[in-house]
Amino acid sequence: MADLRGKIALVTGASRGIGRGIAYELGAAGAIVYVTGRSVRGAPATENLRGDVNDTADLVTQAGGVGIPVRCDHTQDADVDALFWRQPLWRWQLMFDAGVRAHFTASRAAAPLMIAQREGVIIHISAGDEDKYRGQVIYDVAKTAVDRLAFAEAHELRQHGVAVIALHPGFTRTERVERFASAADLAAAESPRYAGRAVVALAADPAVIERSGGAYKTGALAREYGFTDVDGTQPPPFTFTLNPP
Repeated sequence: MADLRGKIALVTGASRGIGRGIAYELGAAGAIVYVTGRSVRGAPATENLRGDVNDTADLVTQAGGVGIPVRCDHTQDADVDALFWRQPLWRWQLMFDAGVRAHFTASRAAAPLMIAQREGVIIHISAGDEDKYRGQVIYDVAKTAVDRLAFAEAHELRQHGVAVIALHPGFTRTERVERFASAADLAAAESPRYAGRAVVALAADPAVIERSGGAYKTGALAREYGFTDVDGTQPPPFTFTLNPP
């Protein structure tokens, strides 16, 4: 297991799903993890799905790290301002939708802290195959934008020793997927912690800067770094089956 004791991580959207899996694995590696999301204990949850930032923070601590829950809606600039010590947003206003913009605002705020210590890894959760259509126009464009954001930020931050990577999990057993998917589909799905283990592997890799700017699938990283999903299996890299018409 990689040792991330003394390292500080921020996981956005970690009330449930892949964010929770990533936070858990960072905690298991000993990291101090700020867990952010809209759902908090004792209040109505997003879309009535189970899970909140407090539960995730508890799991991080139980796993061996330090979990710190912070309520933050990353579509609201005021919430992001309150999360970080400084957040000068004077560009990119109204240029991206909530999904892409949330990636930018969080990494834009975190970058100065990493630049100051000349190390760090920013990981954007995305999806897709370079040459395949993702099945829906808005989804396809948004995920392409996230991948390009990682590429562009990597170009800006490489000189400061900060790596930026787009991570592509496969079909994952998130709370939302469990609500709608069939039992057969769920049986073949990755757990959220599979992506979490990919994040830990990247964060602990002393040569991670060599990957900066790239997009990597969880299944491919599992083979390179040698980690498995929680059941001991190693789900292969996920591939979209749709092609452009």
